[in-house]
Amino acid sequence: MESRPEFDSQMYNEAVGQFNRVAALMGLDDNVADRLRVPQKSTVVSFPFRHDNYTEVETIFGYRVQHLTTMGPTKGGIRFDTDVDLGEVAALAMWMTWKTAIVGVPFGGAKGGVRINPMNLSRAELQRVTRRFTMEIINVIGPDKDIPAPDLGTNEQVMAWLMDTYSQHIGHAVPAIVTGKPPALGGSVARREATGRGLMFLLPQAAQAVDLNPDGATVAVHGFGNVGRYAAIAGKDMKAKVVAVSDISGAVYNPDGLDVEAAAKWVDENRFLEGYPDADFIDEADIFGLDVDVLVPAAIQNVLRGDNAGDVKAKLVIEGANNPTTLEADDMLREKGVFIVPDILANAGGVTVSYFEWVQDVQKYFWSENETVGRLREIMTRAFDDVHAIARLENVDMRTAALIKGIRRVADAKLVRGVFP
Repeated sequence: MESRPEFDSQMYNEAVGQFNRVAALMGLDDNVADRLRVPQKSTVVSFPFRHDNYTEVETIFGYRVQHLTTMGPTKGGIRFDTDVDLGEVAALAMWMTWKTAIVGVPFGGAKGGVRINPMNLSRAELQRVTRRFTMEIINVIGPDKDIPAPDLGTNEQVMAWLMDTYSQHIGHAVPAIVTGKPPALGGSVARREATGRGLMFLLPQAAQAVDLNPDGATVAVHGFGNVGRYAAIAGKDMKAKVVAVSDISGAVYNPDGLDVEAAAKWVDENRFLEGYPDADFIDEADIFGLDVDVLVPAAIQNVLRGDNAGDVKAKLVIEGANNPTTLEADDMLREKGVFIVPDILANAGGVTVSYFEWVQDVQKYFWSENETVGRLREIMTRAFDDVHAIARLENVDMRTAALIKGIRRVADAKLVRGVFP
C-alpha cells in the first residue's frame, strides 16, 4: 500500500488504520480498498484576513475535502479551529462517508475547516472570515455538489452568512446550500439538538445489550456544546441520571444528579461551567474515571487514550464526538468488556436531520418538529439494530460492525458504477 504524505496526520492515520483493519476482515477488493483510502477531491486555500483594528492583515488557511462523490452530493461540516489541517479534514470526510452510508442517506462524506481560533474573533471578524472562505470554495460547493454544515467552532449564524454569501453570488436565495442554518432561512427546527438527541435515542438499545436498566442509569457527559448539552438534556428526559458534564473550564459533578437545564442556563449567562454553584467542580480529565454506568465523550477527538482508558468504569460508552477514542484505547476498553457505540453510528443524528433539512429546502415543503424527531428516532434505532445484528453475526465489536455496514454499502456502489472511462 502506497503512503499518502499529502494527508499525513495522526487523525488521518487513525481513520485509515480503522479502515484497513475492517477491509482486511471483509476481504475487500484491493482496488476498491485503495480507492477508498484517499479523498476524491481536496481544496486548500489561503486568503487575507483583516482584524477590526486594520493594523494587521493575516494570511490564514482553509480546506474543503470531498472523500466520496459516488453516492450523491457530499455532506459535512465546517470547523474553525487552530488545529485544522488537511489530514484532519480528510479523516473527518472519510468518517462522514461511512456515517452517511450506515444511516442510509444519499450523500458522500466531506469536511471543511479554517485554521483560526473563533474564540478570539469579534462578530464582525467572524463574519469576514466566513464570507471570504465561502468565496474561496464557492466553485466546489453547491446544493447538488457539496452541502456544508456547522461543526466545531461554527454555528447557525456562520451557516447563515455562508448561505447569504453563496446566494448573493448566484443571484437568488439558495437555502439548500447549507444545513444547520436558522429556521428563518429554511433550517430544520430540530437540527441544533439532532446529534445529542439522536445519540440518546440509542441508550435503551445499548443498555439492553449490557443488561443495564436505562431508567436511573448514571451518565457523565464530556463536553457541553451542542452535542453534549442536548445529549444531557435528552438523557434526563429519558429518566437517566446525568451526574457530570464538562467544558474547557472543568467539570461539574453531583452524584445525586445535575439540574441540566440550570447548568445550561448558567453557561448561557457565564460562558463556562466554572463557578456553577449546585455541584462539585472537578478537573475536566477526572470525568473519564467517574463511577458511572454511561460515559458520553462529546467534545473533541482523542480524549480516550492509552493513558486514561484504564480509568474508565462505565459499562457503556456512547461516542458523541468524532474519533474521541484512539485505536489503543479502543482495544483496551474492548478487553475490559466496555460496550462502545461508535461515533459513526452514535453521532449520525446530525447528518440525518441535515438530510431532512436539505430535502425540505429542495422541495420547499417543511415538516413539523414532531415529524422530524419521529423520523430521526426511526432511522437511528434501525441503524443500531442493523449494526448490532452484524456485530453478533460476525462476532465483532460495534465499531467494526458499523464500518462493515458503511464500507460494504459504499463498495457495492463503487462496483456497480464501474470505472470511467
